Amino acid sequence: MSTDATHEGAPGRRRGRARLDLRRLGRAALGGSGARGRLPDAIDHVAKVHRGHHPGADLDILRRAYLLAESSHRGQTRKSGEPYITHPLAVTLILAELGAETTTLTASLLHDTVEDTEVTLEQVRGQFGEEVRFLVDGVTKLEKVDYGAAAEPETFRKMLVATGNDVRVMSIKLADRLHNMRTLGVMRPEKQVRIAKVTRDVLIPLAERLGVQALKTELEDLVFAILHPDEYARTRELVTGHAAGLATLGTTAERVQAVLREAGIAADVLVKQRHFVSVHRVRLKRGEVTGSDLGRLLVLVAEDADCYAVLGELHTCFTPFISEFKDFIATPKFNLYQSLHTAVAGPGGEPAQVLIRTHQMHKVAEAGVVALGNPYATPETPDATDGERVDPTRPGWLSRLLEWQRATPDPDTFWTSLRDELALDREITVFRADGGTIGLPAGASCVDAAYAQHGDGGHSCIGARVNGRLATLSTVLRDGDTLQLLMSRDSASGPSPDWLEHARTPAARIAIERWLASHPAGEPAPPVPLSPGRPCPPPRATAPAARWPVAVTADGADLAAASVRLAGCCTPVPPDEVTGFAVRGGAVTVHRAQCPAVHRMVASGREPVGVRWSSPEGGGARDYRVTLRAESFSRPHLLADLTEAIAAEGAAVISAAVEPPHEQRVRHTYTLQLPDAAQLPELMRAMRRVPGVYDVERAGRPVATAPL
Repeated sequence: MSTDATHEGAPGRRRGRARLDLRRLGRAALGGSGARGRLPDAIDHVAKVHRGHHPGADLDILRRAYLLAESSHRGQTRKSGEPYITHPLAVTLILAELGAETTTLTASLLHDTVEDTEVTLEQVRGQFGEEVRFLVDGVTKLEKVDYGAAAEPETFRKMLVATGNDVRVMSIKLADRLHNMRTLGVMRPEKQVRIAKVTRDVLIPLAERLGVQALKTELEDLVFAILHPDEYARTRELVTGHAAGLATLGTTAERVQAVLREAGIAADVLVKQRHFVSVHRVRLKRGEVTGSDLGRLLVLVAEDADCYAVLGELHTCFTPFISEFKDFIATPKFNLYQSLHTAVAGPGGEPAQVLIRTHQMHKVAEAGVVALGNPYATPETPDATDGERVDPTRPGWLSRLLEWQRATPDPDTFWTSLRDELALDREITVFRADGGTIGLPAGASCVDAAYAQHGDGGHSCIGARVNGRLATLSTVLRDGDTLQLLMSRDSASGPSPDWLEHARTPAARIAIERWLASHPAGEPAPPVPLSPGRPCPPPRATAPAARWPVAVTADGADLAAASVRLAGCCTPVPPDEVTGFAVRGGAVTVHRAQCPAVHRMVASGREPVGVRWSSPEGGGARDYRVTLRAESFSRPHLLADLTEAIAAEGAAVISAAVEPPHEQRVRHTYTLQLPDAAQLPELMRAMRRVPGVYDVERAGRPVATAPL
């Protein structure tokens, strides 16, 4: 959009200018097509705006597109009574002001011809080429929007399919909607409300995600006026009543300009006025509005480095509000937006918000993907259209939406997911431990991060480390967290139903629901080996109980014939340090020295009995029984994998218990029999190597379950 030398983006100014341009276009359209070969008067203004952004643009294709559109739509009128050609002309002017390239403008002039006239796609291809035909076809496939509730999901599904092939299709659609919203006053009030709600719920969020802020802000004000007329009128009065505040911002802008001039930094300093909805949000947040809330300072420079130089001068020469500083140049927003945000104290001490960006950043901030031109062109093949169409500028969220529409055949489910996605406020950046970042909405969990990073591969996530510490998958991530996702090597791994409770993003929810639907609860799953060709072995038979080689001593001498029992609370095995206590019947119970029961009995006055490990009779090894507890992240086939690891170390499973999962964690407790106590450390290490297991320790009490 063109800007004023001092104030930029004043509410209502664009709409007023648009009405004047529309009347001019209408008069020119009624006046005829002009002399042969000469640019028609109706598109003269469009051409001048277009040449302002693209000085070397070929205007002949625009002339020919206008002539075809005008002759095709001749005799058709809009509900307002104006010639229909004024609509594609107005849409094209909107795109021209945003800096759209010539191909987009050509398709914009023709975007209704195939749907509403006798013109065919073959004619469009023959006269204007395949690229224009492709764009016109994409817009045509959106069809006329039926604003009944049943039609909305399927309409916008088609819209996204078309967008996925070329983001310029959505650019034309957004400009089309903006012009329709500008002229919505001719509709019945109830239809105005219906159209405004769809615009609010879908088109405005899409405009934001495509980075087209100039369209988004005007659409917001138009919707605001229709859906909340009283609040709109009140906000308008606030803006009018605080008009003097803009003068104060202008004074601050002059001081900033002088400071930068003295520092030798070439910069344009403007006052960017907030639109009505933005002022309304400030009032709701703070309860009141001051003059400085009506706008922000916009500083435009040539290079990225100049942005930081401006920031340094502002923070040196003015009192900064450090809490307002944000760097969207180093970490751009998901919609391509880049800028430095800060605030400094103005003449009265009130904070003046400041946006610092290059001229190119400003162009992208206002026009988003529209400013990027043809995303498929290369220096070698500027008009390439054949082969696979891969859009390097397509935002990740758009790719996800396209994947969802393929994965969710039910239109209502897709509609719900679409609105949920568009309602998310993407605020946080999570740093991956292996490099790179993940953009997520505020409140997202590790589950969301798993699917954002791995797509359907997120099914295999079994845990996470957040800032170096083990964390459950339900952990809510914060801006700046470092995340390492722990993935299972088991390709059959999948999510559990309670993952849905922790999934905030539609991408995660849809993927989880799809997996759960294809794996009904209770369906037996085949055991998955840890390595190819190595099946999980069945549990080994229980070895017979053996006498434990413990010698009881008194005054340094061994007491033969003494009955010895190993305490079930700590299951000691050699070479554990042990101590004993006499119990009824003359027996001695042996505990590990660190067992809490030892401290309790000593504190109560019980006298310990000296015990030590003695060599087995005949020098042979004896079986040892021990209870181990494995802490792990929940995943399918974990019990089978742990059993395999235990068997591979020569241990027998006497009994096992698995506690119900809690926050994606599960505890397995095993009573095992070892042929040699010296094998225990290696057995515990082998259990820790099983994917998903993050700790193995000696258990405090053996399990009370039947033997396997």
